[in-house]
Amino acid sequence: MRSIWKGSIGFGLVSIPIKLYSAVQTTGLDLDMLDSRDHSRIKYQRVNEKTKKEVPYDKIVKGYKINDDYVILEDSDFEDAAPEKSKVIEIESFVDIDEVNPMFYETSYYTEPDTKNNKAYALLMQALIKSKKAGLARFVLRSTESLCIVHPVKNVLVVTRIRFGQQIRGTEDLNIGDDVKVSKKELDVGLALINQYAEKFDVSKFKDEYHNELLKIIEAKAKGKRPTIKKLKPHKTKEADLYDQLMQSLNVKKGA
Repeated sequence: MRSIWKGSIGFGLVSIPIKLYSAVQTTGLDLDMLDSRDHSRIKYQRVNEKTKKEVPYDKIVKGYKINDDYVILEDSDFEDAAPEKSKVIEIESFVDIDEVNPMFYETSYYTEPDTKNNKAYALLMQALIKSKKAGLARFVLRSTESLCIVHPVKNVLVVTRIRFGQQIRGTEDLNIGDDVKVSKKELDVGLALINQYAEKFDVSKFKDEYHNELLKIIEAKAKGKRPTIKKLKPHKTKEADLYDQLMQSLNVKKGA
């Protein structure tokens, strides 16, 4: 793996030099955009809107428009905007990780200390495990300030970027009833169904089956075939049938 960021994790007066590595990878198929007429690949060009000529990467700069002119920003300007956050993941507080709504999660990064047996790194990890807390911090990655939590996963400190509060939309515009009557027997069966399906979380049981099925279709089409796919029709539960369907669900699971 290649590191994507170098800096340090800071808490109190302790500073831990680290590198960040992406902890996730995409599993999608590499599909090319083609012209439907001759199947030639479509390429995107960076074109100057005045000259209509392609602009090389080393001539591209970033600018912010004020009135009718642009202020050009250099790499140093982004660091100068928050020099400490460009190099330090400064833990500002410690929180219960269970209190972080999953809606806030974005992506995760592994951290690696600058030395293999780094005592400060081990101390922070063990303290987080024992306290069942996570560090809440801010840092700058790719010219963008990010909120994050620092938490242990096995023997590694993981930095997980989370969204700021203002990035989460409110629910006021959703058409959801606020006084829907659910009978006690319906609720009891619903709870029984949840308990029947309850199990310890094991993400290894789940695979990205969609792309495997899509690859099968691609391979079949390459041989001039088209697999028969069974179409599924969405089924809408009527309120009068809710209890019966809950009971049937219980029986199906028991008989499986």
